[in-house]
Amino acid sequence: MHSAQTALLQALSPILGDKGIVTDPALIAPWEIDWRRRFSGHAPAILAPADTGQVQAVLRAAVEHRVPLVPQGGNSSMVGGATPPDDGSALILSTRRMNRIRRIDADAATVVAEAGVILADLHSAAEREGMRFPLTLGAKGNATIGGLVSTNAGGTQVLRFGTMRGLTLGVEAVLPDGTLYDGLAALKKDNRGYDLGQLLIGAEGTLGIVTAAALRLAPAIAASATAWVGLADPAAGLALLRRLQAATDMVESFEIMPAESLAAAVAHLPGARSPLDRDHPWHVLIEAVSGDPAADPAAMLEGQLARALAEGVVADAVIAASQAQGEALWLLRHSLSDAERALGPAVQHDIAVPVEAMPRFMVEAAAACDARFPGTHASGFGHLGDGNIHFHVRAAPGTDRDRFYAEQAATINCFVHDLVMAAGGTISAEHGIGQMKRDELARLSPERVSAIRAIKTALDPHGLFNPGKLVACA
Repeated sequence: MHSAQTALLQALSPILGDKGIVTDPALIAPWEIDWRRRFSGHAPAILAPADTGQVQAVLRAAVEHRVPLVPQGGNSSMVGGATPPDDGSALILSTRRMNRIRRIDADAATVVAEAGVILADLHSAAEREGMRFPLTLGAKGNATIGGLVSTNAGGTQVLRFGTMRGLTLGVEAVLPDGTLYDGLAALKKDNRGYDLGQLLIGAEGTLGIVTAAALRLAPAIAASATAWVGLADPAAGLALLRRLQAATDMVESFEIMPAESLAAAVAHLPGARSPLDRDHPWHVLIEAVSGDPAADPAAMLEGQLARALAEGVVADAVIAASQAQGEALWLLRHSLSDAERALGPAVQHDIAVPVEAMPRFMVEAAAACDARFPGTHASGFGHLGDGNIHFHVRAAPGTDRDRFYAEQAATINCFVHDLVMAAGGTISAEHGIGQMKRDELARLSPERVSAIRAIKTALDPHGLFNPGKLVACA
């Protein structure tokens, strides 16, 4: 531990107490490696403030002693965005103790939750008030509100409600100099210059620490229906989506996956089976909901899918007969990341292209990668309604993991990202940049990176906050 770090811990000990400082290497170790096990580092200590005042104290002390901090919530980053550097120069600042839901206002359809609130717990709290928070993802059991805000997370309901940016009404954050930015008031109009709250959303902890957020709620679901559809190709999926959108506003999620992704999920989940009796090249999972008890999403889906089947738009379909069946269908979708990780090493991409270009891109980009990198295999699944593709290039069976990443990952990344940019897309749809995509962002968008670096330098002149993420250290 560096002398500056020792001095920092001594200064913070009476403020944070025994629960607020962790120095046992065995307790720190799980938080030093990312979810995908691609990035690891070393942190001599974890600082765990219990409230916003303690976060202010930590940041002021960190600036005084020039000790970098890596903010961390549930450590579910997919891009190494919450992993400390290798050299032990930074401490982890954990927000997990800040897990209070400060207030819920069902009439105003808002909730104020602290940064350490786990997404699944927020779902439960909203449900108890007859409301819901309309963002969910596979990591809802450990992803925290602070991390979701800081990465502008997406999920399976973006089609109807947008990303965290659209669901966040305001934020409370501690800026790098220790001052408090209190932007929790959910104002409809506020023209006081730059919107600092929006700047902090998606900043990945590089501009300060989000400590709480005011979030938008939606009415509880009164009626819902889940359908699984088999079809020939992604173009048929988009045609079905446009048909549904023209007929109703009840479609909330529209997920697409190739047959191989479904097979991986079925193999990964004990007792799982394919939802349809026959094999199909592509599949979509549809969720339709309504807050009106008189609405009938199941009848709507049944009628629309029957017509689509008769016209040859889709090949087969099934509508869940119960909530349990619907949850089983969603379990297949939410297990895709874990299932594909179990298949072996892969270069994984969270990308987005214009929605109308997504069907063609999914097919042609996979074929281009297979041709360019013999022995690998590319495929993608994602959120068809917003153009977001989780695109993976898997190594050949039996390939050494470390060698694959060391020798091929960078070249594969460049190739895929060039395809994405040529299609008018983005190299990061919902997982952020972190350290995984930092250099690629600089290569492909130098003007954007220059502006980001200027903002960071203005607010964090010493480069102490999540160093090495989003932009390279100056």
